[in-house]
Amino acid sequence: MKKVLFFLLISVSICFGLNAQDKVIKLWDYPLDVKERHPEMWLYKAPQENGITVIVCPGGSYHHLGLVNEGKEVASYLIDLGYNVCVLRYRVGVRLNHHPAMIEDLQRAVYIVRTQSKELGIKSDYIGCMGFSAGGHLVTMGAVFSDKNFLLNRKEVTSDISLRPDFVCPIYPVVSMQDSLVHKKSRKNLLTNHSTQEEWEIFSMEKQIKEDLPPFFVLACKDDDVVDYRNSVALVEALQSKNIPCQFHLFEKGGHGFGMLRTWSEETKDWGLLFDKWVKLVLNGK
Repeated sequence: MKKVLFFLLISVSICFGLNAQDKVIKLWDYPLDVKERHPEMWLYKAPQENGITVIVCPGGSYHHLGLVNEGKEVASYLIDLGYNVCVLRYRVGVRLNHHPAMIEDLQRAVYIVRTQSKELGIKSDYIGCMGFSAGGHLVTMGAVFSDKNFLLNRKEVTSDISLRPDFVCPIYPVVSMQDSLVHKKSRKNLLTNHSTQEEWEIFSMEKQIKEDLPPFFVLACKDDDVVDYRNSVALVEALQSKNIPCQFHLFEKGGHGFGMLRTWSEETKDWGLLFDKWVKLVLNGK
């Protein structure tokens, strides 16, 4: 009961003003389907910026979004370390959205941060993407499909603006659409109930890894009872086969859905510091 009350207090504090976002950024300048609210980013500025911006994609099985535990709380943690954070509220299945809505929203977020950082009042020397659960699948797609401009579907031509993130962090991610590993709810919401084996191949990220991807930081727990941790193993093995720089943390205990502040495991409680050390080493070497 004490643990439940503690997490409830965290959620209430964050929802009612703790580290309130500095700006809400609408992704699109024109109306979308009436069933969908406009997708948006919540910008959190670091008091002392380190020049790195992280676009955070909460999980939720591509059905809904864990905007507190995998959004606002993550921003609260990261801005204290100097990162500017954009929490992405992308379109999901609860409002009858499916692919390509999600990748459109992520690419649009990267585009906005790359082109409007001065107007937003942030340093943005490097732009990375961190995603949790289904959000981990989305940020991996963001890297794998960065050479395919989905924004053309929305009349948002990027010309020479790179949509490739500088680093990618899938955290306890959905990776595969294959029956042996799939998180079925995520597959259903991304691709509908009528998806084909061909689509499963295309959207199984372990099968789409290329030589030119950015560095990856991957984290998973063996006792995850929501998304099989072998999704992460398959992704890391694919990255290693293409010599993509990758740091992989596979913990015995930690579960799923803990974000950065809700972990109960001693193994995972400081994983944000592992990320901080890794990303600075990786980017300083560029």
